[in-house]
Amino acid sequence: MIFYETGKYAVIIFLAIGMFFKGTSSKTVPYWTYLLILIPGIVVASITMSLEGDFRRSVIFNLSGPVCLGVAAIYCYYKKIKQQDFQKVIMMLLLPLISQAVYLYLYTPTLHEGIISLSGNYAATGGYGPNQISTVMGLGAFLLVTRLFTVKNKLINIIDLLLLAFMGYRAVITFSRGGVLTALICIAAFILFFYIKQNKRELTGINLKIFILLGSIGAIWLLSSVNTFGLIENRYAGRDAAGQLKDDITTGRVELVTTELQAFYDHPLTGIGAGKGYEYREETLGIEIASHNEISRLLSEHGILGIVALLILIFVPIVFWTKFKNNYYFLAFVAFWFLTINHSAMRIALLTFVYGLALLYIVDEKKDPVYRKRLSS
Repeated sequence: MIFYETGKYAVIIFLAIGMFFKGTSSKTVPYWTYLLILIPGIVVASITMSLEGDFRRSVIFNLSGPVCLGVAAIYCYYKKIKQQDFQKVIMMLLLPLISQAVYLYLYTPTLHEGIISLSGNYAATGGYGPNQISTVMGLGAFLLVTRLFTVKNKLINIIDLLLLAFMGYRAVITFSRGGVLTALICIAAFILFFYIKQNKRELTGINLKIFILLGSIGAIWLLSSVNTFGLIENRYAGRDAAGQLKDDITTGRVELVTTELQAFYDHPLTGIGAGKGYEYREETLGIEIASHNEISRLLSEHGILGIVALLILIFVPIVFWTKFKNNYYFLAFVAFWFLTINHSAMRIALLTFVYGLALLYIVDEKKDPVYRKRLSS
């Protein structure tokens, strides 16, 4: 990549081009407000950041994700898309994730050759962050599960099941729990909403697919347990390699959140400034580490405006969904975004794009036919 944040810059540029040619909805005022809310944090950071700190890099690193999220939301909010076109978008989102999984399979050592640890397993993720690889593999597994229910083709369903086993396994052996647990919750949210919307005649086939899915998930877990010598079970149970229960099963995330909430308590109006959290933790904890929780980061660095931004991001989609409950993916996509920012902040552009997809207005042409007036003779 040209820059460290190339993925986020690319999303912003492409969506900005899309907005230039296609425009945006007049209802996007809340998300423009959200973007404006981020500006005071830059001003505060210019005052609070030390002379030794890299102001430009710190601000860009911490705001590239939130800005990318705002741009994606503005572009997608109330934008109409046909059901079949939405499925194409899902496919285009899935294919690069499959490529990533194949890359990991070809260019990483086997678990018998690699070093197994009960923290993130870099040997199984090609040197990339286990948290991020777990997230993207988890999303890939989720998308494959949705295709089992939305694509009515046995051959394609069998291929998707095999890919599900492949990507699910790659997600589990990262030893990063966040992406896997998030994927399971998203799968449950999608199936629940999809199940409710079906008629009684289709429920028999759906019940069979759910049974097959549960069997596949059990097989993935069993294979992962065998290949990690049972250590994966200790990891998810919050135990060390010897089987002893750890004092902190969150691997230090609680301490980070506590520090950021303390910063918000000390500076509730203005916050400590965008990007200042890294220095603040170094000053208070004596450790250099970036935030893992976007919610507490918004509060600590933006103060009361961070609360307003968070309320916009949560409640605007909910109000939108109460009007148009035609997107089976809505609950799952919003859950994916919300759960991931709680353990991985906005490290990757994928979260912002998925959040935007939840805001699309999906048009089902079968249910919404276009009536044309008959031409007079």
